[in-house]
Amino acid sequence: MTDILDDLAWRDLIAQSTDLDDLRTLLAAGPVTLYCGFDPTAPSLHLGNLIQILTLRRFQKAGHRPIGLVGGATGLIGDPSGKSAERVLNSKETVAGWVERIHGQVSRFLDFGDGPTGALMVSNLDWTGPMSAIEFLRDIGKHFPVNRMLARETVRKRLDTTGMSYTEFSYVLLQAMDYLELYRRYGCRLQTGGSDQWGNLTAGVDLIRRVESGSAHALTTPLLTKADGTKFGKTAGGENYWLDPELTSPYAFYQFWINADDRDVERYLKVFSFRSREEIEELVKQGAERPAARMPQRALAEEVTTLVHGAEECARVIAASRALFGQGELQDLDERTLRAALAEVPRAEVQPGELPPVADLFASSGLCKSKSEARRTIAQGGAYLNNTKVEAEDAVPSPDDLLHGRFLVLRRGKRNIGGVEVVRP
Repeated sequence: MTDILDDLAWRDLIAQSTDLDDLRTLLAAGPVTLYCGFDPTAPSLHLGNLIQILTLRRFQKAGHRPIGLVGGATGLIGDPSGKSAERVLNSKETVAGWVERIHGQVSRFLDFGDGPTGALMVSNLDWTGPMSAIEFLRDIGKHFPVNRMLARETVRKRLDTTGMSYTEFSYVLLQAMDYLELYRRYGCRLQTGGSDQWGNLTAGVDLIRRVESGSAHALTTPLLTKADGTKFGKTAGGENYWLDPELTSPYAFYQFWINADDRDVERYLKVFSFRSREEIEELVKQGAERPAARMPQRALAEEVTTLVHGAEECARVIAASRALFGQGELQDLDERTLRAALAEVPRAEVQPGELPPVADLFASSGLCKSKSEARRTIAQGGAYLNNTKVEAEDAVPSPDDLLHGRFLVLRRGKRNIGGVEVVRP
């Protein structure tokens, strides 16, 4: 059986553990049931959550049984960890819809079956919903000393600034109860999560010890940061890269990995790839020898996009990425993929009717600072319309040039891409 802890350590995926040596002994003895929770506080999970999903997958591939828990109950409250202010509570109907979506997202990464490593998916609303307030206070609340809860860093920070409601103050009890319930139902002995969840995870370990006199473990992964100091998994505008293709297109998702900083790509390969140590080290070597080829980034982008969106979708976005830069046929791209690709580049919108001159489009899209600069670019042979060099400074696109009847692809030189979309009022 694969030594999963050695693999996680090499991939820099261990931040904290209650007892690493004891956990290693437990894992070596046979299949261990572990879980990770995902709260439905948005309609989709994002790249930060993907680290935890893939950690569950790694444990399953190493011969253990993963449980994906979707917080149908805790999602109604929201974890205060890392938050500087009280969350806005979502309606029960909204949370229920998000539970279904996130259930499906996590399930895609796990293998289900009747064997000892067959994955499970659960919602904590199943055991929290039927419980009365009196039962919760008597059976769970009595095991949590208030002085210890007040000493938690999350609580201290909030009490010193914006304050904290009793609702959020109680969140840790609910998550600890989840661990206890899974321990009782399925013999779950390990909970994983990000390092910002350490207090919540250890609360569950302590509750199992107090109530069942049982032994359980917690293991966290580090929070991923980027070399340039910006937040991992965020767009330039601070928006998340989502796993849902309707919220982040597969093309934009692929481009995130392709554009990874050379300083980050080795770390990303370790965290998000299932390639072996030897394969990753070889890719990193190739990247150092030929940085312009971006071989590590390409391998990473293809693997992770395939994992999240499937091989067929990944093939579409690779074809689109190549076609935009003149290495494929733009006419072969489906409309959805082309639209998603052009959404990631400078773009001009025009009304139906006679199309403006190409020079005007280069200026209005932002590829050139002015019409005069655009005309100079054309004269110097550096302007392309749908991958065809523009020969005349006064060239005007024809309606036949419109891809899917509404798009034009502009390119300045080899690397600068822009787009045009015909939009109806």
